[in-house]
Amino acid sequence: MAMTAPQVSAAQAIGEYLQSPDDLIKVATFRKKLEKEKASIDARLKGGVKEQLDITREGLKKLLSTRNNVQVIKEEMQTVDRMCTDPQNGVSTFDQISRVSMVHRNFEQTEEMVNNLLEMNSKLDVLEEMLAADSQEIISPALNLLQIHFQINRLEAFRNQTMHQAKKASATSRQKLTRIFERLSRLIEDFETYIMELARNILPLVRAGYPGVVVKLIKIAELEAREDEKAIAIRLVKKAAKMDAASKFKSMQANARIIKHYRSKITKTISDSIKSAFDGAYERHERDPGAFLDNLGWIYQDLIRVESDVVPCFPPSYEMYAFYIKEYHKNLNATLGRLVAAEPESSILLHLHAWLKEYKKSMKELNIPAELIDPPLLNGEEQSLIEDYLKLIVKKLDEWSTNLMKTEIQEFTTRSEPPEIDSDGLYGTQGAVILFQMVNQQIDAATESGQGAILARVVEEVNRVMRGIQDQWTKVVETEFKKQTEKPEEVIGGLAEYCLALANDQIKSADNTEALLGKLEPLVSEKYRVPINEKLNDAIDGNLDVAKKCIQTFIDIIFNDLKPATKQLFQVTWYDGAIEQIVTTMKDYMSDQPFIKPLLFELLVEYLLDAFLVTYLTALANSPKLRMPAATNRIKEDISAAFAFFSEFKPEKEIEQHLEVVEMILAMLEASKSIAFLSFWGFAKVHGPCIPFVEGLMKARGDLDRSAVNEVMDAIKRKVKDEGLTEPPEPTIMKKIVVQSGISRFLRT
Repeated sequence: MAMTAPQVSAAQAIGEYLQSPDDLIKVATFRKKLEKEKASIDARLKGGVKEQLDITREGLKKLLSTRNNVQVIKEEMQTVDRMCTDPQNGVSTFDQISRVSMVHRNFEQTEEMVNNLLEMNSKLDVLEEMLAADSQEIISPALNLLQIHFQINRLEAFRNQTMHQAKKASATSRQKLTRIFERLSRLIEDFETYIMELARNILPLVRAGYPGVVVKLIKIAELEAREDEKAIAIRLVKKAAKMDAASKFKSMQANARIIKHYRSKITKTISDSIKSAFDGAYERHERDPGAFLDNLGWIYQDLIRVESDVVPCFPPSYEMYAFYIKEYHKNLNATLGRLVAAEPESSILLHLHAWLKEYKKSMKELNIPAELIDPPLLNGEEQSLIEDYLKLIVKKLDEWSTNLMKTEIQEFTTRSEPPEIDSDGLYGTQGAVILFQMVNQQIDAATESGQGAILARVVEEVNRVMRGIQDQWTKVVETEFKKQTEKPEEVIGGLAEYCLALANDQIKSADNTEALLGKLEPLVSEKYRVPINEKLNDAIDGNLDVAKKCIQTFIDIIFNDLKPATKQLFQVTWYDGAIEQIVTTMKDYMSDQPFIKPLLFELLVEYLLDAFLVTYLTALANSPKLRMPAATNRIKEDISAAFAFFSEFKPEKEIEQHLEVVEMILAMLEASKSIAFLSFWGFAKVHGPCIPFVEGLMKARGDLDRSAVNEVMDAIKRKVKDEGLTEPPEPTIMKKIVVQSGISRFLRT
């Protein structure tokens, strides 16, 4: 960048010349020098100003001259325009020239029309043969396509123009022309059909290595589109302005043309072909929707082929890549909607849910823009598939369980046949097997979804159904036992055996559920493992509760049959040996032991021994006066008989532990008044004070009068109070003993 010269003041300039006193002598000379320089500068400035004024003046003169010339040209152009607009003003014979020109043109057109009519049939022969050859095999090079189109296009223009000119002719003439052109019209229709068939098979043509056919097809469509545009434009101009003869001739051609709309027809045909592809794929697997979903990989293959081979065959303005993706997405959505509307199996809904996720992933991998696949499939409500699936699961499980229980309950209540015996030689029914076939089918389908949430929901529904079935069985067993106790003469036999069969089924169901839990736990995260564990364990608990209910009912049936015998306990006839009938009856019922599961049999023996003791001790607690020592001797014989019976099914040591309470009670019965307290204390430390029971026992002793009983009970109660003796931490069998009041006992006797 150039440096700017510093400004110098007048004083500084003079200072440069007057730097010493001697320089004052040169002032006059310096002054003359400055005057000469000033005069020279003034002369140059005056000459420059004069020169610029002369140039400006000359420029203004030229501008004025140019304006005049432009005005003259404008006037001349207006004259030319007027003469061109109405040549009659300038040419006196223009009207004659125009008419002669029109006559000449009409002669030429007539001659051309006659020649075309004469040659048309021979041309049609050739074109029909060429079209037939190309139409025989659509997937081919279509070598004659452009030539056929060119020739048909010329013949069609001739036909259209001829028919347009014949509008003012007689009806007979028009009909005759129509007949003449019938063959051409059929050929045009056949050619358009062929064109649309090619459009329908664009992908097969490209796959077969004939992309050139697609290019030819689009060239034809583009040519026809341009002709359509010209015809439409001329028709619009005709309405807007006056037209000369040449324009009127072109207008006649435009009016004669039939607008083809090939571009829109081709795109619609492609759309229809895509729809047909989806319809065909669905109909091939309509009975197997899972196979339909599994075989949809052709969608991605088609889109890849479209991008690589089809799109280059079309002009960019067609935007074929976006068109194909939108059409495929739209038709896929419609087909999936059709599948869902058909209410497929629950497993298909899960399959579809997983497939939709895979579709999104695949389209993303193909770099498909999100806007081209919007709206999403099924309106993005794929989560509703899960809800529909769960509703279907609920519906099916409810239907199946209802039908199953209807059959099972009918068999249980009618008992027309003995219970079935399974391959293990145990009582059972088909209900447990059928139930777990249903459960496993739904669980397996949910497992295949790979989603812990779905599996957890299905397990929840399975738990609900199983719990409902368990509640029904509990009520049925209670109802059937109630019938047996209230109206035994009307009850069908076999309830005991069916209770054992049902108990077996419940244990089998519990085992199956436990196995199912073991299979599912490793498949899910901790989030879903906990609820699945809770629900299946709850179902197992329910199975065990029903099994226990059945065993308890079996015991209740035994003791319901034993009521006449148990009522004699500690009565007068008891001293003659009533226990034998009780033991014999229990043996008869226990003859079914080979038909129940070992676990249940152990529970049965446990319940039976417990029930026997409760019945026996309750009878003892509410007995009338006992004849001593005959009563204690009979009790010992009863216990020996019971011990012998139960030792067939249970280890002797365990039986001794159960019968120990009777031994303690015997000790209290045999103890003298003075040592009765010691016998009580050994009993109380195990079973608690049990004051009502002990008091009833003491009062029942025939060898103690009232004062002795009072003395013993006072000592016992005092000791209990002093020692602060309470109930044991865990209830014992004595908790089940019901001691009647004095009035009840009096009424009983």
